[in-house]
Amino acid sequence: MSNRPRPDQAVYVISVAAELAGMHPQTLRIYERRGLVDPARTTGGNRRYSDADIALLQRIADLTSVGLNLEGVKRVLALEAEVARLEAEIEAARSEGTEAVAEVHRQYRRDLVPIRQSVTLYRRERRS
Repeated sequence: MSNRPRPDQAVYVISVAAELAGMHPQTLRIYERRGLVDPARTTGGNRRYSDADIALLQRIADLTSVGLNLEGVKRVLALEAEVARLEAEIEAARSEGTEAVAEVHRQYRRDLVPIRQSVTLYRRERRS
């Protein structure tokens, strides 16, 4: 059994998360206030970040490094999430379609009768 936390398991305190993301802890607080990240909270109210949160912070850093402001970053992240949702929806529809086609093909196979079991009609040739 691995001691590594799941990607969505919030285990890092803000100072560790900031170090892993290559940022100052205050930057993480700003991103939270702007709605870019939403870390989990302990019962005492302390922030806890997951590996997924760290990856998101690194994505935000990438976007800001190319000149996007935080509103632009927020929009890009929303669009990326929408694209991911739509891709999952397309994949689900594709799987349903593939299964529907396979089911139709299975039905065809039931309708087929082997040649040895088929009825052969005898036609008498006409004599002229």
